[in-house]
Amino acid sequence: MEYISLVVIMALIEYLFFQGMAGKARGQYQIKAPAIIGNENFERTLRVQQNTLEQLIIFIPVIYLAGFYANEIAAALLGSLFLIGRPLYYKAYINDPSKRGPGMLIGYIPTVLLVLMALVGVILKIFS
Repeated sequence: MEYISLVVIMALIEYLFFQGMAGKARGQYQIKAPAIIGNENFERTLRVQQNTLEQLIIFIPVIYLAGFYANEIAAALLGSLFLIGRPLYYKAYINDPSKRGPGMLIGYIPTVLLVLMALVGVILKIFS
């Protein structure tokens, strides 16, 4: 499970980066806590951080399940696509939120495939 663990660690590092960028934007645009609105650029940065957190809640357990019940290498490779999609999503969302779709899909579709891999793997294990 080392390959999967490496992908998960990289995803968490990516998330730490997004957290840092949201904090930086909070200071740059002078948005005092606990406010989460007040400047569109800050709000975009915060939404990337929040959306990434929402994705990680599904991504982290399912990549481990897919690796355990199906195939570790395939799960790690799919997980790597998640790592590629998130920065593309970030860049697009910051520049023009209407163009965030490709980055979102590059990360989201592999997560859906991981869910299916895990489900099939568990079902096959139950009936074997």
